[in-house]
Parts: sequence; structure tokens; C-alpha cells
Amino acid sequence: MNNEFMDSLIEQNPDAMIFADTEGTIRVWNVAAERVFGFTKEDAIGSNLDIIVPQNLRKAHWRGYEQAMQRGETKYVGKSLPTKSLHADGSVIYVELGFSIVLDSAKNVIGALSSARDITTRYKKERENRKRLAELENAQR
Repeated sequence: MNNEFMDSLIEQNPDAMIFADTEGTIRVWNVAAERVFGFTKEDAIGSNLDIIVPQNLRKAHWRGYEQAMQRGETKYVGKSLPTKSLHADGSVIYVELGFSIVLDSAKNVIGALSSARDITTRYKKERENRKRLAELENAQR
């Protein structure tokens, strides 16, 4: 398959696709990532992942990122996790994020690929439903 085809797959994916190198510098940022996070491709490519990681989560994020780069694997393979992220407008959003470590043909780690979708509305509704259920359960006691 040629590069144009592969680029089309990434660009036309309905989920945000982000590839960051081993240092955490963004190298791939598709149109869906622009929509989800609000940063243009020009703003994101060449930037550090900190543009989308909330300040209070950065220490844990980088600890896990560095471990995954060193091990060449992540414990989250095949899993999508809900997490907080930053939008370009400064607001906090919730995204469902999937990760994979990317290896070159010699099996050397070259970075991480993430797919993300905005789940802010769903997350807030589910949180409100849990709160309401807890209130109802407490009222019955």
C-alpha cells in the first residue's frame, strides 16, 4: 500500500488520530483531532503532548509514557480509557483514548499512536445519572 493510501486512512478516520514520537512530540494530527481538541494541524504538529494533557495529570502521563517507550508496550493494549484532556479554548473535555506503541521494521520503538473521541456529553450525563441514583438510594433509607 502506498503512502497516499495510508495518509487517507489516517486523515479520513472518524476518530482523532495522534502519533507522537518517543519524546512526546506530535508528528501526526488528523482532521478529527482538530475537531476534538480544537488545535489546528499547524498548531499541533511539532508541539509536545502537553497541549492536550491537563496540568494536574502531566506527571502521571509522562511517567507512563516513558515506561511504555522503554518497555515497547503498554498495559492498555486493546483498551479505550476515559480521561480528561485539554481543548484549545482552555476547557477540560473528556475523551475515550486508545493507545498503541509503534515499532519500526527492526522492532525499535518509534512512538505512540492514539485514537480519541470526545465523550464529554456522555460522560457528564452518566455522572449526573450516578449522582441522581445515589440521591434516590439515600432517600429510600
